[in-house]
Amino acid sequence: MRAVTVGGQQLRVAVRPGDGTRTPLVLANGIGASLEVLQPLVDHLDPAIEVVRFDVPGVGGSPLPRLPYRLPGLARLLARLLDRLGHQRVDLLGISWGGGLAQQFALSQPDRCRRLVLAATGTGTLMVPGHPRVLARMATPRRYLDPDFAERVAADLYGGTIRADPAQARALLHGHTRVGPRRGYLYQLVAAAGWTSLPVLPWIRQPTLLLAGDDDPVVPLANARIMRRLLPEAELHVYPGGHLGLLTEAAELAPVVDRFLDRGRERPGSRPDPPEEVREG
Repeated sequence: MRAVTVGGQQLRVAVRPGDGTRTPLVLANGIGASLEVLQPLVDHLDPAIEVVRFDVPGVGGSPLPRLPYRLPGLARLLARLLDRLGHQRVDLLGISWGGGLAQQFALSQPDRCRRLVLAATGTGTLMVPGHPRVLARMATPRRYLDPDFAERVAADLYGGTIRADPAQARALLHGHTRVGPRRGYLYQLVAAAGWTSLPVLPWIRQPTLLLAGDDDPVVPLANARIMRRLLPEAELHVYPGGHLGLLTEAAELAPVVDRFLDRGRERPGSRPDPPEEVREG
């Protein structure tokens, strides 16, 4: 864990070292979540992979920025952070809101993103929306501030195995996390307001893995199916679970991510399998 200052903005960063044989993997988190939330996924990824996590400005341990920001500006900030860490090219995994940042980075920094993983992610403003009640609860950081509230709304909000065991959400969101100021959450909402990747998906040329749950109240599965059609090199893996499936079922899904990232190490001239939809369960 370290603090890195980039362009006058301090960012809280965690780096799990690898052995240098694999491309570093950057994780972009969901709205309001500090980097600790991603620990279950990190624990199940191949230890050979260097994994970089960071708190966006105003979230977790990263101080509030002087002004609100937009996703293109945050993508540039991430590029400068990677410069400081000595990484020219990385793989990028974005979860939910972080998937928007991952798509923006792949578009604006194409030479620096080798492979892309988008989990529980849509296309921003233009997408198939979740239930209005779910979206209303996502508009407030209360679930990060009130453990009892987080557990009470978890089943309807996140779906999947959390429906039967909402205490999982309480443990994930409040076990070892750091809560940033309310204004930081607002800045994240502002960053994505009006942003959409839908018209430009054909210009994301990186091989892309879409991970989508069949019971995701926040980002319905239809979004992943649309993205698979529009992304030139995409494959879709549908898992039986909800919005936080990559974390609650990390033991099952981390190997799916690892196999996809490792496939890029094939010898030059080899022909990868064509993209397809895979459904578990």
